[in-house]
Amino acid sequence: MEQVPILAAAGRVLAAAISADRDYPPVARSIRDGVAVHSGDLPGRLRVIGEVRAGETFSGNVGRGEAVEIFTGAPVPAGVDQVVMVEHTSRAGDFVETARPGVSGEFINPAGAEIRAGAAMLTLGRRLGFAEIAALATVGVTGVPVYARPRVAILATGDEVVEIAALPRDNQVRNSNSYSIAAQVLRAGGIPEILPVARDTMESTRAAIERGLTADLLLLSGGVSAGKYDLVEIVLAEMGAQSFFDRVLIQPGQPLVFGQVAGKMFFGLPGNPASTMVTFEIFARAAVEMLAGEAAPLLPILQAPMAVPFAHKTGLTRFLPATLDGGLITPVRWQGSSDVAALARANCFLVASADRPSWNEGDLIGVLMK
Repeated sequence: MEQVPILAAAGRVLAAAISADRDYPPVARSIRDGVAVHSGDLPGRLRVIGEVRAGETFSGNVGRGEAVEIFTGAPVPAGVDQVVMVEHTSRAGDFVETARPGVSGEFINPAGAEIRAGAAMLTLGRRLGFAEIAALATVGVTGVPVYARPRVAILATGDEVVEIAALPRDNQVRNSNSYSIAAQVLRAGGIPEILPVARDTMESTRAAIERGLTADLLLLSGGVSAGKYDLVEIVLAEMGAQSFFDRVLIQPGQPLVFGQVAGKMFFGLPGNPASTMVTFEIFARAAVEMLAGEAAPLLPILQAPMAVPFAHKTGLTRFLPATLDGGLITPVRWQGSSDVAALARANCFLVASADRPSWNEGDLIGVLMK
């Protein structure tokens, strides 16, 4: 746990409950511009004896047949029990008239109606968005207790992978995976640490993994399929790793490894960019969020209607690049899991259920936003 200034707490996870320092509102307040009245006097014609604005108080007594002009947020004068909106009144000199019926409590926010002093304003484990920052400011919290952000090591593997500033040969690719994963780690609340690429030798892979295990979580990219030079699982096994699963029934991203070694958790993500992005969002993101203090991470899969007919082969749940525009989902044409250009054109993934072969135009389908 650490304490950070309130603005630095945005996006972090709260490490202690925050209580209200007083009743909110501390006194009954008007939630409309209008006149404060006795509900028993309505409908009727009332004499206006003063006004009260936000930040002021009305110290006089409001008798029967009297009213006080009041503005939004102003404390309600003692004795009155209703606010009539200005739109429902007519004013003539010192008198106001309304046809509204008497409704005790109308347009009045009672003292303590929002939260009572000592009650929990924010609970432990809450991720702090803009509304939560407002709540902290409301109760006067300037230094916020938050969970420390986890360090996440990111390790790409493969002789074909070069740094992004390099000019790759035709048989090479730039290390885009490490940077996409780093962006996802940042969004999940972690601190990404991009390691040098591990080459396709046992020695290089082992040394890189050992370095990655100094972080709180290790994310590997590539080297987890069944090829001759896919060495990650072999090296991990030699290091005594416990593997919890090594394949998932989704596309892209079937060859996904999750396990533990030397007291640290690791994910072996597939090497193709789409597979890397999808498996991080579905599996690894929750691990980063939990390490950052979040108790129950969510995977928000929404529903939206298809803009066009869509079909796929059943058996796997597919997360395919798509656009959500005007409330409709349209698949993005792509050339497979390595098509970064298509992924960049998409703003979401459509989620095609493993047991359903087709969708007609207008049918609802799952949507995972990027």
